[in-house]
Amino acid sequence: MPDAPAPVPSRAVGLTRIVVGLSVITVLVHTYLLGISAGRTSLIDYFGYFTNLTSLLTSALLLASGAIALRGRRHPLWLSYARGVAVTCMLLVAVIYNLIVPGTGSAPAWVSAVLHAVFPLLVALDWLLIRDRPPLAWRHLWVVTVYPLVWIVVVLIRGATDGWVPYGFLLPSHGPAVLAAHVAGLLAALLALGALVWLASRFRLVRRKQLGP
Repeated sequence: MPDAPAPVPSRAVGLTRIVVGLSVITVLVHTYLLGISAGRTSLIDYFGYFTNLTSLLTSALLLASGAIALRGRRHPLWLSYARGVAVTCMLLVAVIYNLIVPGTGSAPAWVSAVLHAVFPLLVALDWLLIRDRPPLAWRHLWVVTVYPLVWIVVVLIRGATDGWVPYGFLLPSHGPAVLAAHVAGLLAALLALGALVWLASRFRLVRRKQLGP
């Protein structure tokens, strides 16, 4: 299906996205300040965690999307693809944390619930229910791997140089074969989740006339 401009979202949708985006950024700042009080002062390390960085970037996209909606303008096509990637990555965060490594991490339980369950659910529902995005072209599904691959490369370089990695399964001590298997598994999961997000972009669960200003 060819690329097409997204329908115009309503101002109510835009305001909701701004509120959610600002709320999550507030949670991230609060959690970072808690870390400082516990001696964890590195901002680079804090956003080296995929959950934190992805939540920040997704929040920024919500703010951009919300601002465009409040102005009554149509979303640019690149923003629809960026949102599709963000939804895919937030779903990966939810799946890995809740199904594979539940209860890990040093953040307060309510913060983990917000970042690993509530926020991914909200962005997934937003994507599914509010059709202010066009059907995303299958030939562009590969874009869901770009940001995670960059993150993985940076993490592996840090692990090989200064020994810091955000998650134990990326430790250099596992050896190249195990690390390659872990990376391949992550990319496979991303493509599978991305395919679901791309498929959902073809659904129309809220009528277009409800999206107008």
